[in-house]
Amino acid sequence: MFEKLKLTEEKYNEISEKLTDMSVISDNNLYASLMKEYKNLTPVVEKYREYCKYKKSMDDAKEMLDEGGLDKEMKELAQLEFDESRERLEELGEELKILLLPKDPNDDKSVIIEIRGGAGGEEASLFANSLYRMYSMYAESRRWKTEVLNANPTELGGFKEISFSVEGEGAYSRLKYESGVHRVQRVPETESQGRIHTSTVTVAVLAEADEVELEIAPTDLKIDVFRASGAGGQHINKTESAVRITHLPTGVVVECQDERSQHKNKDKAMKILRSRLYEALMQEQNDKIASERRSQVGTGNRSERIRTYNFPESRVTDHRIGLTLYKLEYILNGSLDEIIDALATADQAAKLSAQGEDE
Repeated sequence: MFEKLKLTEEKYNEISEKLTDMSVISDNNLYASLMKEYKNLTPVVEKYREYCKYKKSMDDAKEMLDEGGLDKEMKELAQLEFDESRERLEELGEELKILLLPKDPNDDKSVIIEIRGGAGGEEASLFANSLYRMYSMYAESRRWKTEVLNANPTELGGFKEISFSVEGEGAYSRLKYESGVHRVQRVPETESQGRIHTSTVTVAVLAEADEVELEIAPTDLKIDVFRASGAGGQHINKTESAVRITHLPTGVVVECQDERSQHKNKDKAMKILRSRLYEALMQEQNDKIASERRSQVGTGNRSERIRTYNFPESRVTDHRIGLTLYKLEYILNGSLDEIIDALATADQAAKLSAQGEDE
């Protein structure tokens, strides 16, 4: 591990020098690429340098203790320095192991979130709206920008489905754990007997793909336009502004009717299509990795039940890590960090365990 860290520091120093070179500064693409790499390496190098500082401090204290000839007070100080440095070194060693874990290449990307009502009819659609609100409030708390790409609202204020983008650095690293089936248990307003109903909503979190990462040939697309439909709106059904794009090689179909402009709907539909195809490509690559080496938390599976929101008990349970919090209202108002932090920690532990087995 420390040989790897030494090489990382050398690479970091080389990049630092290049970033002061005028020929690099004048090349926007090269400069941006090096700055991104420099930024990614900085936490590792800073932690490694801190480790080296405490290692030297411990070695110096040990040398003083081994030489002997110290008075009682100096010996106590040297022993204290040795013990404190050794304790901090153990902590830094664990922190460095986590920093050296292979980074998900999508972690810095923005995302597209697709929410669909599942089992439960209108109650599922209403909860789809609650989840959309939860993610929107969470994004706002982190100063990320959201934009609705496509929505299919219901007359009672729910969503049969809604797709929206979340733009901001590190959005995928935080929201990737949200993919899967979210289950809600509550008494619907329409239920006169007061019985608790169970409904489900599926969430898919897609890393937003750049055009350079995924080229789509125009000949692979079938584009249809039609009149929009939905729960109200003055422009509905008046012009053929809605767009349906079919990717012929894969059969993936994307519709967008949220904007009045056919051009804008096409742009949004392409954004969703590109991210869906990118996700399929990443999934194909992940499937090549042996299942026992895959993280048990990861980004979740769309068909996996990951979380239950129980209204009568004000309880939220994440089934992947067995975490239960009695803070339902707080979480639905966008306070997701406690759950996401726990999932990220469990993910790191699983990866460290898999790494240990490989060594």
